[in-house]
Amino acid sequence: METVGVRELRQNASALLRRVENGERLQVSVSGRHVADLVPAAVAQTGRRTWLTYDEIADVLGTDARLDRPADDELDHGLRDPFATP
Repeated sequence: METVGVRELRQNASALLRRVENGERLQVSVSGRHVADLVPAAVAQTGRRTWLTYDEIADVLGTDARLDRPADDELDHGLRDPFATP
């Protein structure tokens, strides 16, 4: 998340708010101290975003995630529906 100072926020409020409206998240700092987050309204209302970027998912999965094979290979097939008919 990019950090912007309060002076930059004051001088470029419209441009920064457009970026936030387009899904970016910005940290606001005062004298180098993080004091607020600017997040899209949907995030502020729900507390989370519905979609993540590929880079954010890759950060969570790490380098072990292989995207060159079917997703089914990644599933744990040990769990079964207890109400399913055999």
